Amino acid sequence: MNNGTFISFEGGEGSGKSTIIPRIAARLEAKGYDTLVSREPGGVASAEKIRHLLLDDSEETLDLYTEVLLFAAARRQHLVEKIIPALEAGKIVLCDRYVDSSLVYQGHAAGAGIEEVREINLFAIRKWLPHRTFFLDIPINVGFHRIAQNARAENRLDQMDVAFHELVRDGYHILVNEEPERYRVIQANTDIARVEGEIFTSITEML
Repeated sequence: MNNGTFISFEGGEGSGKSTIIPRIAARLEAKGYDTLVSREPGGVASAEKIRHLLLDDSEETLDLYTEVLLFAAARRQHLVEKIIPALEAGKIVLCDRYVDSSLVYQGHAAGAGIEEVREINLFAIRKWLPHRTFFLDIPINVGFHRIAQNARAENRLDQMDVAFHELVRDGYHILVNEEPERYRVIQANTDIARVEGEIFTSITEML
């Protein structure tokens, strides 16, 4: 595909992605790897505006299929503006969420259909899939306990009921079974240093 390495991080709410990713990036940089950290939805100015509309704007009530299309649109702009140039420059890209989040949240949990959402997103991303995806798996109650402890600002996804988030977790396991060669499942309900070490070891072995 290119000279770079594309790594995505997936997981339910409170799984620890936003804590782990900067720590992994710092360790890779210390070893001399040129590393880019980004997130979805967002990562570039236009996609961040879409993120606000999707996750933070309480006055907007969006149709599910509108959500699917907006996530894909934000992803496309993020990809062409930030991810592809970084990969073509030989960088390691660490992305907090990517296509799999749409498949799981809108496709499986919200009911738009995994295959339907996949088709829309494949149109948006073309060939640009991650080389490796880490799924930080955590029980739902533990994830929400972490959010409460950290006093993190809630978004729309945090406000969905437990049944929705159980479907999200189930959806990730469906994807893991579909693509075991791309996915690595990390048990995130443990010491953060252990989680970080497991992920870092997997990445360095791949590199």
